[in-house]
Amino acid sequence: MLCYEPAPKSTTPLNPLKGTWIFRSRLNHQIFISIMKKKIFFLSLALIYGLNGFSQDWKLTWSDEFNYSGLPNPANWDYKSGEVYNNEKQFYTIAKSENARVEDGMLIIEAHAEKNKEVSYTSARLITFGKKDFLFGRIEVRAKLPTGIGTWPAIWMLGINRAEIGWPDCGEIDIMENVGYDPDTIHGNIHTKAYNHIKKTNKGAKIKVSHPYEDFHIYVIEWFEDRIDFYVDSNKYFTFKNEGMGNDVWPFNKPHYLILNIAIGGTWGGRHGIDENIFPQKMLVDYVRYYEIK
Repeated sequence: MLCYEPAPKSTTPLNPLKGTWIFRSRLNHQIFISIMKKKIFFLSLALIYGLNGFSQDWKLTWSDEFNYSGLPNPANWDYKSGEVYNNEKQFYTIAKSENARVEDGMLIIEAHAEKNKEVSYTSARLITFGKKDFLFGRIEVRAKLPTGIGTWPAIWMLGINRAEIGWPDCGEIDIMENVGYDPDTIHGNIHTKAYNHIKKTNKGAKIKVSHPYEDFHIYVIEWFEDRIDFYVDSNKYFTFKNEGMGNDVWPFNKPHYLILNIAIGGTWGGRHGIDENIFPQKMLVDYVRYYEIK
Protein backbone atom coordinates (compact mmCIF):
# COMPACT_ATOMS: atom_id res chain seq x y z
CA MET A 1 0.00 0.00 0.00
CA LEU A 2 1.28 3.45 -0.90
CA CYS A 3 1.26 6.01 1.85
CA TYR A 4 3.05 9.23 2.83
CA GLU A 5 6.10 8.77 5.05
CA PRO A 6 7.89 11.85 6.50
CA ALA A 7 11.51 12.39 5.53
CA PRO A 8 14.20 11.03 7.90
CA LYS A 9 15.36 13.36 10.62
CA SER A 10 18.11 15.70 9.52
CA THR A 11 19.91 18.75 10.76
CA THR A 12 18.89 20.44 7.50
CA PRO A 13 15.56 22.30 7.84
CA LEU A 14 12.71 20.49 6.11
CA ASN A 15 11.10 22.33 3.24
CA PRO A 16 7.32 21.94 3.91
CA LEU A 17 6.49 22.49 0.24
CA LYS A 18 8.73 19.58 -0.72
CA GLY A 19 6.91 17.29 1.74
CA THR A 20 3.59 18.40 0.31
CA TRP A 21 4.80 17.70 -3.22
CA ILE A 22 5.95 14.20 -2.21
CA PHE A 23 2.56 13.51 -0.61
CA ARG A 24 0.61 14.75 -3.63
CA SER A 25 2.86 12.85 -6.01
CA ARG A 26 2.36 9.60 -4.15
CA LEU A 27 -1.38 10.23 -3.78
CA ASN A 28 -1.69 10.86 -7.53
CA HIS A 29 0.27 7.68 -8.17
CA GLN A 30 -2.10 5.76 -5.89
CA ILE A 31 -5.14 7.14 -7.75
CA PHE A 32 -3.52 6.22 -11.06
CA ILE A 33 -2.92 2.64 -9.85
CA SER A 34 -6.55 2.40 -8.66
CA ILE A 35 -7.90 3.59 -12.03
CA MET A 36 -5.68 1.16 -13.91
CA LYS A 37 -6.84 -1.72 -11.71
CA LYS A 38 -10.47 -0.86 -12.52
CA LYS A 39 -9.68 -0.68 -16.24
CA ILE A 40 -7.99 -4.07 -16.09
CA PHE A 41 -10.96 -5.50 -14.17
CA PHE A 42 -13.53 -4.30 -16.72
CA LEU A 43 -11.33 -5.41 -19.61
CA SER A 44 -11.16 -8.87 -18.00
CA LEU A 45 -14.95 -8.90 -17.74
CA ALA A 46 -15.25 -8.01 -21.40
CA LEU A 47 -12.90 -10.82 -22.36
CA ILE A 48 -14.73 -13.30 -20.16
CA TYR A 49 -18.10 -12.33 -21.62
CA GLY A 50 -16.73 -12.63 -25.12
CA LEU A 51 -15.27 -16.07 -24.48
CA ASN A 52 -18.56 -17.29 -23.06
CA GLY A 53 -20.81 -16.45 -25.99
CA PHE A 54 -21.69 -12.82 -25.27
CA SER A 55 -20.08 -11.63 -28.48
CA GLN A 56 -23.44 -11.28 -30.26
CA ASP A 57 -23.89 -7.77 -31.65
CA TRP A 58 -26.72 -6.38 -29.50
CA LYS A 59 -28.45 -3.01 -29.52
CA LEU A 60 -30.06 -1.70 -26.33
CA THR A 61 -33.64 -0.72 -27.21
CA TRP A 62 -35.44 -0.56 -23.83
CA SER A 63 -34.48 -0.36 -20.18
CA ASP A 64 -35.41 0.81 -16.73
CA GLU A 65 -32.32 2.00 -14.85
CA PHE A 66 -34.36 3.06 -11.79
CA ASN A 67 -32.63 6.43 -11.63
CA TYR A 68 -35.64 8.07 -9.97
CA SER A 69 -37.54 7.79 -6.68
CA GLY A 70 -41.06 6.78 -5.76
CA LEU A 71 -43.34 4.15 -7.21
CA PRO A 72 -42.10 2.15 -10.23
CA ASN A 73 -42.44 4.04 -13.51
CA PRO A 74 -46.05 3.51 -14.70
CA ALA A 75 -44.90 3.80 -18.31
CA ASN A 76 -42.98 0.55 -17.81
CA TRP A 77 -44.70 -1.34 -15.00
CA ASP A 78 -48.14 -2.43 -13.89
CA TYR A 79 -49.20 -4.63 -10.97
CA LYS A 80 -50.78 -8.04 -10.73
CA SER A 81 -52.87 -8.15 -7.59
CA GLY A 82 -54.77 -10.67 -5.55
CA GLU A 83 -54.38 -13.71 -7.77
CA VAL A 84 -52.44 -16.41 -5.99
CA TYR A 85 -51.17 -19.62 -7.57
CA ASN A 86 -49.29 -22.70 -6.41
CA ASN A 87 -50.74 -22.50 -2.88
CA GLU A 88 -48.69 -19.36 -2.19
CA LYS A 89 -49.38 -17.41 1.00
CA GLN A 90 -48.90 -13.78 -0.04
CA PHE A 91 -51.26 -11.08 -1.25
CA TYR A 92 -49.88 -8.92 -4.08
CA THR A 93 -50.63 -5.24 -3.49
CA ILE A 94 -51.09 -2.40 -5.98
CA ALA A 95 -48.98 0.77 -5.83
CA LYS A 96 -48.13 0.26 -2.17
CA SER A 97 -44.66 1.66 -1.54
CA GLU A 98 -43.99 -0.71 1.33
CA ASN A 99 -44.06 -3.55 -1.21
CA ALA A 100 -42.71 -1.89 -4.38
CA ARG A 101 -40.73 1.33 -4.69
CA VAL A 102 -37.65 2.89 -6.25
CA GLU A 103 -35.01 4.47 -4.04
CA ASP A 104 -31.24 4.97 -4.14
CA GLY A 105 -31.15 3.87 -7.78
CA MET A 106 -32.79 0.49 -7.09
CA LEU A 107 -36.18 -1.09 -7.55
CA ILE A 108 -37.15 -2.69 -4.25
CA ILE A 109 -39.74 -5.45 -4.05
CA GLU A 110 -40.38 -6.15 -0.39
CA ALA A 111 -42.35 -8.92 1.31
CA HIS A 112 -43.87 -8.33 4.75
CA ALA A 113 -45.51 -10.49 7.37
CA GLU A 114 -48.87 -8.77 7.71
CA LYS A 115 -52.51 -9.74 7.41
CA ASN A 116 -54.23 -8.79 4.16
CA LYS A 117 -57.29 -10.40 2.53
CA GLU A 118 -57.14 -13.40 4.87
CA VAL A 119 -53.48 -14.13 4.11
CA SER A 120 -50.49 -13.50 6.34
CA TYR A 121 -48.05 -11.84 3.95
CA THR A 122 -47.92 -8.99 1.44
CA SER A 123 -45.61 -8.59 -1.52
CA ALA A 124 -45.61 -7.19 -5.06
CA ARG A 125 -45.69 -8.63 -8.55
CA LEU A 126 -44.61 -6.12 -11.21
CA ILE A 127 -45.46 -6.81 -14.85
CA THR A 128 -44.80 -5.13 -18.18
CA PHE A 129 -48.07 -6.44 -19.65
CA GLY A 130 -49.70 -3.73 -21.77
CA LYS A 131 -46.56 -1.58 -21.42
CA LYS A 132 -43.77 -3.52 -23.10
CA ASP A 133 -43.56 -6.97 -24.62
CA PHE A 134 -40.55 -8.84 -25.92
CA LEU A 135 -39.84 -11.18 -28.81
CA PHE A 136 -36.29 -12.48 -29.35
CA GLY A 137 -33.26 -10.63 -28.08
CA ARG A 138 -31.31 -10.42 -24.84
CA ILE A 139 -33.02 -9.66 -21.53
CA GLU A 140 -30.88 -9.03 -18.48
CA VAL A 141 -31.80 -8.17 -14.90
CA ARG A 142 -29.14 -7.27 -12.35
CA ALA A 143 -30.51 -8.18 -8.94
CA LYS A 144 -29.79 -9.17 -5.36
CA LEU A 145 -32.21 -11.74 -3.99
CA PRO A 146 -34.10 -12.12 -0.72
CA THR A 147 -33.36 -15.15 1.42
CA GLY A 148 -34.86 -17.25 4.18
CA ILE A 149 -36.99 -20.38 4.33
CA GLY A 150 -40.28 -19.69 2.59
CA THR A 151 -39.12 -17.08 0.06
CA TRP A 152 -39.57 -17.71 -3.66
CA PRO A 153 -38.31 -14.80 -5.80
CA ALA A 154 -38.67 -14.97 -9.56
CA ILE A 155 -37.78 -13.12 -12.76
CA TRP A 156 -39.92 -14.65 -15.48
CA MET A 157 -42.10 -14.19 -18.57
CA LEU A 158 -45.51 -15.22 -19.89
CA GLY A 159 -46.98 -15.06 -23.38
CA ILE A 160 -49.17 -12.02 -23.93
CA ASN A 161 -51.87 -14.32 -25.36
CA ARG A 162 -52.40 -16.11 -22.05
CA ALA A 163 -55.93 -14.76 -21.65
CA GLU A 164 -56.90 -16.21 -25.05
CA ILE A 165 -55.26 -19.65 -24.96
CA GLY A 166 -54.36 -20.16 -21.29
CA TRP A 167 -51.33 -21.53 -19.51
CA PRO A 168 -49.12 -23.38 -20.36
CA ASP A 169 -50.05 -23.05 -24.05
CA CYS A 170 -49.00 -19.38 -23.96
CA GLY A 171 -45.48 -20.32 -22.84
CA GLU A 172 -43.49 -19.44 -19.74
CA ILE A 173 -39.80 -18.55 -19.48
CA ASP A 174 -38.33 -18.59 -15.98
CA ILE A 175 -35.20 -16.47 -16.27
CA MET A 176 -34.45 -16.87 -12.56
CA GLU A 177 -36.11 -18.75 -9.72
CA ASN A 178 -34.73 -19.32 -6.25
CA VAL A 179 -36.19 -20.94 -3.14
CA GLY A 180 -35.10 -19.91 0.32
CA TYR A 181 -34.44 -23.40 1.65
CA ASP A 182 -31.83 -23.88 -1.12
CA PRO A 183 -30.49 -20.33 -1.27
CA ASP A 184 -27.32 -20.82 -3.34
CA THR A 185 -29.07 -22.46 -6.29
CA ILE A 186 -30.49 -20.57 -9.28
CA HIS A 187 -32.99 -22.28 -11.58
CA GLY A 188 -33.92 -21.56 -15.20
CA ASN A 189 -36.94 -23.30 -16.73
CA ILE A 190 -39.42 -23.23 -19.58
CA HIS A 191 -43.05 -24.37 -19.57
CA THR A 192 -45.12 -25.20 -22.65
CA LYS A 193 -48.13 -27.38 -23.42
CA ALA A 194 -45.79 -30.31 -24.05
CA TYR A 195 -43.24 -29.51 -21.35
CA ASN A 196 -44.54 -28.31 -17.97
CA HIS A 197 -44.38 -29.10 -14.28
CA ILE A 198 -47.99 -30.34 -14.15
CA LYS A 199 -47.03 -33.17 -16.50
CA LYS A 200 -43.59 -33.32 -14.84
CA THR A 201 -42.04 -32.83 -18.25
CA ASN A 202 -40.78 -29.26 -17.88
CA LYS A 203 -37.31 -28.49 -19.17
CA GLY A 204 -34.70 -26.62 -17.20
CA ALA A 205 -31.43 -26.61 -15.32
CA LYS A 206 -29.83 -25.14 -12.22
CA ILE A 207 -26.53 -23.57 -11.28
CA LYS A 208 -24.78 -22.95 -7.98
CA VAL A 209 -24.25 -19.26 -7.21
CA SER A 210 -22.53 -18.28 -3.99
CA HIS A 211 -24.63 -15.99 -1.79
CA PRO A 212 -26.95 -14.40 -4.39
CA TYR A 213 -28.71 -12.72 -1.45
CA GLU A 214 -25.51 -10.85 -0.53
CA ASP A 215 -24.20 -9.94 -3.98
CA PHE A 216 -25.71 -8.69 -7.20
CA HIS A 217 -25.72 -10.98 -10.22
CA ILE A 218 -26.96 -10.57 -13.78
CA TYR A 219 -29.74 -12.97 -14.77
CA VAL A 220 -29.98 -13.31 -18.54
CA ILE A 221 -31.71 -15.01 -21.41
CA GLU A 222 -30.62 -14.73 -25.02
CA TRP A 223 -33.67 -15.62 -27.06
CA PHE A 224 -33.37 -16.62 -30.72
CA GLU A 225 -35.73 -18.21 -33.22
CA ASP A 226 -34.06 -21.60 -32.72
CA ARG A 227 -33.18 -21.56 -29.00
CA ILE A 228 -33.16 -19.78 -25.65
CA ASP A 229 -29.87 -19.61 -23.72
CA PHE A 230 -29.88 -19.04 -19.95
CA TYR A 231 -27.03 -17.33 -18.09
CA VAL A 232 -26.02 -16.15 -14.67
CA ASP A 233 -23.42 -13.44 -15.25
CA SER A 234 -21.21 -14.91 -17.99
CA ASN A 235 -22.04 -18.55 -17.23
CA LYS A 236 -24.39 -20.29 -19.64
CA TYR A 237 -26.05 -23.22 -17.87
CA PHE A 238 -29.10 -24.15 -19.95
CA THR A 239 -30.28 -24.07 -23.56
CA PHE A 240 -33.78 -24.90 -24.71
CA LYS A 241 -33.93 -25.61 -28.43
CA ASN A 242 -36.78 -25.18 -30.88
CA GLU A 243 -37.59 -28.75 -31.89
CA GLY A 244 -39.67 -27.64 -34.86
CA MET A 245 -42.79 -29.36 -33.51
CA GLY A 246 -45.13 -26.35 -33.40
CA ASN A 247 -46.76 -24.30 -30.63
CA ASP A 248 -47.14 -27.19 -28.18
CA VAL A 249 -43.36 -27.32 -27.85
CA TRP A 250 -42.28 -23.85 -29.00
CA PRO A 251 -44.74 -21.04 -28.19
CA PHE A 252 -41.73 -18.73 -28.07
CA ASN A 253 -42.26 -17.23 -31.52
CA LYS A 254 -44.83 -14.87 -30.00
CA PRO A 255 -44.34 -11.87 -27.69
CA HIS A 256 -44.00 -12.33 -23.93
CA TYR A 257 -44.11 -9.87 -21.04
CA LEU A 258 -41.78 -9.64 -18.05
CA ILE A 259 -42.65 -10.32 -14.39
CA LEU A 260 -40.71 -9.56 -11.19
CA ASN A 261 -41.99 -10.81 -7.84
CA ILE A 262 -41.37 -12.37 -4.45
CA ALA A 263 -43.77 -15.18 -3.59
CA ILE A 264 -44.02 -16.59 -0.07
CA GLY A 265 -44.59 -20.27 0.57
CA GLY A 266 -46.31 -22.30 -2.11
CA THR A 267 -45.84 -25.78 -3.48
CA TRP A 268 -42.14 -25.16 -4.11
CA GLY A 269 -41.11 -22.18 -2.02
CA GLY A 270 -42.99 -23.46 1.04
CA ARG A 271 -41.85 -27.06 0.83
CA HIS A 272 -39.95 -26.63 4.11
CA GLY A 273 -42.40 -24.20 5.66
CA ILE A 274 -42.02 -20.46 6.26
CA ASP A 275 -39.65 -18.94 8.79
CA GLU A 276 -41.68 -16.22 10.50
CA ASN A 277 -38.56 -14.45 11.75
CA ILE A 278 -37.04 -13.48 8.39
CA PHE A 279 -39.34 -10.60 7.41
CA PRO A 280 -39.21 -8.15 5.78
CA GLN A 281 -37.36 -9.56 2.78
CA LYS A 282 -36.24 -7.54 -0.26
CA MET A 283 -35.30 -8.17 -3.84
CA LEU A 284 -33.14 -5.30 -5.12
CA VAL A 285 -33.07 -4.70 -8.87
CA ASP A 286 -30.34 -2.45 -10.24
CA TYR A 287 -31.63 -2.44 -13.82
CA VAL A 288 -33.69 -4.26 -16.43
CA ARG A 289 -32.40 -4.11 -20.02
CA TYR A 290 -33.62 -5.42 -23.36
CA TYR A 291 -31.35 -5.72 -26.37
CA GLU A 292 -32.24 -6.61 -29.94
CA ILE A 293 -29.89 -8.03 -32.53
CA LYS A 294 -28.43 -5.26 -34.67
